[in-house]
Amino acid sequence: MIQGNTIAAIATAVVPQQGSVGIVRLSGATAVSIAQALFDAPGRQIWQSHQILYGYIRDPKTQRSIDEALLLLMRSPRSYTREDVVEFHCHGGIMVVQQVLQLCLEQGARLAEPGEFTLRAFLNGRLDLTQAESIADLVGARSPQAAQTALAGLQGKLAHPIRQLRATCLDILAEVEARIDFEEDLPPLDQGEVQARLAQVLQDVQQILATADRGELLRSGLKVAIVGRPNVGKSSLLNAWSKSDRAIVTELPGTTRDVVESQLVVGGIPVQVLDTAGIRETIDQVERLGVARSRSVAQSADLVLLTIDAQTGWTAADQAIYEQVQHRPLILVVNKIDLAPVGELPVGIDRVVQTAAAQNVGIEALEAAILATVHSGSLQAANLDVAINQRQAAALTRAQTALALVQGAIADRLPLDFWTIDLRSAAQALGEITGEEVTESMLDRIFSRFCIGK
Repeated sequence: MIQGNTIAAIATAVVPQQGSVGIVRLSGATAVSIAQALFDAPGRQIWQSHQILYGYIRDPKTQRSIDEALLLLMRSPRSYTREDVVEFHCHGGIMVVQQVLQLCLEQGARLAEPGEFTLRAFLNGRLDLTQAESIADLVGARSPQAAQTALAGLQGKLAHPIRQLRATCLDILAEVEARIDFEEDLPPLDQGEVQARLAQVLQDVQQILATADRGELLRSGLKVAIVGRPNVGKSSLLNAWSKSDRAIVTELPGTTRDVVESQLVVGGIPVQVLDTAGIRETIDQVERLGVARSRSVAQSADLVLLTIDAQTGWTAADQAIYEQVQHRPLILVVNKIDLAPVGELPVGIDRVVQTAAAQNVGIEALEAAILATVHSGSLQAANLDVAINQRQAAALTRAQTALALVQGAIADRLPLDFWTIDLRSAAQALGEITGEEVTESMLDRIFSRFCIGK
């Protein structure tokens, strides 16, 4: 990224006829002078840091009023970027904020690049890299739990243990290198203590690494496909679950011709629920396309809800569908239990839920089964209130490998020089997580995913 003097951007979503307030943000050495050139604060209002001014934004060339607005001034270093920051709080919409931004650019500011405000906060020591990434996660959070996890990262709950682990690695490295350089002047290295400290660091790294799956779920959510024969109550299940009439429900089989989507939150995890067309052989060309999409969705889903009708029980058609999706994580949903008792079910399906979707019965049991499926893997191993992302997981994996190599070198009684190579690699990998070891290309990759005004 190319850093200039003062940057400007619209910091709020620009949506026609929506949003009562739009914010244009400036950061840099000339932010205050640009604001003073554009903002007319009537009366004896004082341009003081962390004060709100009321007035009018005017075009300095024509003195034409652009908007009646508020101005918030935050002088360095008590600002988000630790530079002088100014925010124009305008009326929402498109035209006003675009005009204000254009005036800022005409006064010498340049348009900020994606994530550049947060990048400056990082480069100026206001945030570490985990906190910067947590800001992006907080903005994009799709559930209260995802927001809470992002806030924990912003408060340093990930950075603190990572820094401690890195400091331990550096301490061990310093002791080992001292024995290499000044072997005759120092007492022998306590190999048992080194091994114990390395084992503890490795255990802590593995514990944090175990939050990667949880973090991925909180950020991207869980894709759940409801599949089954026509008229088994898939659309009724979606409607009852989402508490809305998202899908058309009739007694005619084949009503759903395309994938119907609903966004839900289950146990703090965002869930994308996909109601698919009933899977069967048909000569109807439109329905055949819907069936093909159903099969495709089922193959790509994180979890399949195979739905059957309690009235007809397990049929050959159900068996055929099961054979197509049995390699995916699966829950068998026996629907319409209010109309008939549950008959004999196939052997080998671990999770079975009974529902009467039309009566809103069994939804809580279904959600409990979904959460049990999610937490049956490595997710339950994590007890931290943070969740790492893919970049952090990759760095932790490298640190884990390096630490294991150090342990191997000690076990094989290799010279101390061999220990130092992998100790440095572990410390470097941990430093990449917080930003103490970082390259420009890495920063470009991270901050390019941010929105422009953040």
